[in-house]
Amino acid sequence: MRGGTVLSRKILRRSAIAAASLAGFVALAAATLWQLDRAFPPPLPAALTVSTEVEDRDGQLLRAFATPDGYWRLATRLDQVDRQFVDMLVTYEDKRFWDHRGVDVLALARAAGQFVINGRIVSGGSTLSMQLARLSEPRDSRSFGSKLKQLLRALQIERRLSKREILERYLTLAPYGGNLEGVRAASLAYFGKEPKRLTVSEAALLVALPQLPEKRRPDRNLSIAHAARDRVLTRMVASGLL
Repeated sequence: MRGGTVLSRKILRRSAIAAASLAGFVALAAATLWQLDRAFPPPLPAALTVSTEVEDRDGQLLRAFATPDGYWRLATRLDQVDRQFVDMLVTYEDKRFWDHRGVDVLALARAAGQFVINGRIVSGGSTLSMQLARLSEPRDSRSFGSKLKQLLRALQIERRLSKREILERYLTLAPYGGNLEGVRAASLAYFGKEPKRLTVSEAALLVALPQLPEKRRPDRNLSIAHAARDRVLTRMVASGLL
């Protein structure tokens, strides 16, 4: 009986030491990450560089001017965009957007599994926060290192911006072919209307475009654009959104 008591005490002591060591490691890791976060903040300017807009007395857009770097990039607020478009975008690109903290572990695991099975990238697993990180700090490389940096930047972005702010920045910066950036510029250029008045078909096309903006441009590759639009619509029906 006494031997069993001594053994139990040893186990408890070792467990306590292990728990204390783990807690110390976690605290050290958290402190290190906090210091790195402060030392290398994400490039998030207080205000994006956007096109100058001229409006009439009722707030209707009369004319816009390209940005100094030559892009038609119109500032976009969520209340300027059709709600169904936003729901379709989140469902298609990042269905757990409202729940995760920048990285969707389940989506990354799924993407890794698909790569192992198919030997090629089927889905990227990038969240909208990771895509915003890429748009805010463009890199041509699609290497593992670049993806890892996007992942870390997404965590930083989520610490600094609300979900609404992340969406609005994405909707302002997303590429839509040529020198069009942002859903407002794309909606006006391709459909002649503000994104508040998009049809379901038009919304689906604008959800699909940023993935391959040059290849899917409806003004140059209409059949490819329509095929991409139809895939979005099929996904929306399967998800119960339509």
